[in-house]
Amino acid sequence: MLAASLALLASCYHGQYDVTRTRILIDSTYDAHPDTTAAEFIKPYKARVDSLMSPIVGYAASNMKVYQPESPLSNLMPDILVYESKNFNETPDFGVYNIGGIRAMLSKGAVTRGDVLDMAPFENKIYFLTLTGDKVLELFQQMTEQGGQGVSHAVRLVMDKNGKLLSATVNGEPVDKNRKYRIVTLDYVAQGNDRMDAFKAKTDVVSPSSEENNVRYLIMDYFTDMMKQGKQVDAKVEGRIRVSEE
Repeated sequence: MLAASLALLASCYHGQYDVTRTRILIDSTYDAHPDTTAAEFIKPYKARVDSLMSPIVGYAASNMKVYQPESPLSNLMPDILVYESKNFNETPDFGVYNIGGIRAMLSKGAVTRGDVLDMAPFENKIYFLTLTGDKVLELFQQMTEQGGQGVSHAVRLVMDKNGKLLSATVNGEPVDKNRKYRIVTLDYVAQGNDRMDAFKAKTDVVSPSSEENNVRYLIMDYFTDMMKQGKQVDAKVEGRIRVSEE
């Protein structure tokens, strides 16, 4: 019996349609009497897919989920982008990863290629850009209005319960409207998608387009690097985006 997850369309709004997403586990509840002929037909393909997806790339120290305003997994992903930036001779001030682009949690223990593919299934590639400080504040406001997005360790945002940005710092300093900030993100996000319109004012773009720069491969590379160092990957909520209680 094959077990699979069916991911429906991401939450979005198109014209008069309000589309939401969910995940349905296809197990014995729906497949109590599997078709043996179909199973035999699929068998050689399943073996091939398993051989590609089952290799272990690293280890997770804990179960990591994604939720707003901040979560372990939405912290880990932009941190990985910042870590991988050295391979492109870049030293970004901070990283951004859209929460909607994280499609599965990570379970404690061995992490396989298939696990990474489940988590980051899209053809997104790493992307570097520059924004002025006023646009960075605009970007952070757009994030908090949505309830939060993934930001790297350097960022600290405080918002009120209605999503209004109350304060923002990068590397412990208030955002300077007159300064320029180097940012690493995904090509999809850099185009202003997921309502992060401030990115449309980007300059000094570096956009590697080759296949090996796909974010899923960079994630695998990060896990493999940590494994070579004898480390398990972990991430925790640490106050990067928080709602003021005042």
